[in-house]
Amino acid sequence: MITILTPTFNRAHTLPKLFDSLMKQSVPHFEWLVVDDGSTDETRELIESFQGIAPFKVRCLIKENGGKHTALNQGVKAADGDWVFIVDSDDSLVPNAIETVERAIGEQGAPSIVGFCFRRMFPSGKLNGVARKLPDRSKLNPTEAPHIFGGDLAYIFRRSTMLHHPFPVVPGENFVPELFIWNKISDEGQIIYFPETAIYICEYLEDGYSRNFKRNLRKNPQGFAIHYFAQMSREKRLVMRAKCLIRYIQCKWYAWRNAQ
Repeated sequence: MITILTPTFNRAHTLPKLFDSLMKQSVPHFEWLVVDDGSTDETRELIESFQGIAPFKVRCLIKENGGKHTALNQGVKAADGDWVFIVDSDDSLVPNAIETVERAIGEQGAPSIVGFCFRRMFPSGKLNGVARKLPDRSKLNPTEAPHIFGGDLAYIFRRSTMLHHPFPVVPGENFVPELFIWNKISDEGQIIYFPETAIYICEYLEDGYSRNFKRNLRKNPQGFAIHYFAQMSREKRLVMRAKCLIRYIQCKWYAWRNAQ
């Protein structure tokens, strides 16, 4: 079974759109696990109302606010599925998303495979990033992929592998870049990419992480420093290594200033 894992914080106004897309899935072979990261809105009541009408299992875990990465850590531990598909609370899926993932797992789910990656698109239908005519089932890694596709991607990972690589938790901070963990997962085996298959519909809200990169870096410098230090050795191009070094120094500066 696949677990759709959704970390959320005060997104009761966007969750119905995601739930509606799950209700429209062509197959019901999944569970939806919502991890409420200390919301103060009606998230809990909303999920309870979904539980009464959904043809698939819906669960909600409540935790103190600690950031998306801590919600993912807890969600992976609690997931019932062998595979975890992270879908953010302000996004949604195309109607055949789960069916497409199931087919990929059935055809390519050997023990050496630790994940699958599909494309994201905007509500308009426009692809997030650049269209690439690479063969399906291309074998890349999470560091190479953004340079090739130029946009965010939709990953599904083997749960057992994710359990080996929880996000680090920095006291007083609430964010660690996901790429830090995705890279560690890729070290365990292969991730199969589907460059032309979009199954994930994304929107970037004004209060989301993607639109607030600089503010998040200033607030969470140690979490970002962990990522950029590791990333320096993963980037192949010298210019990208230099950029990671600059970001790492910037993070250390922010961490020092925050401590004053």
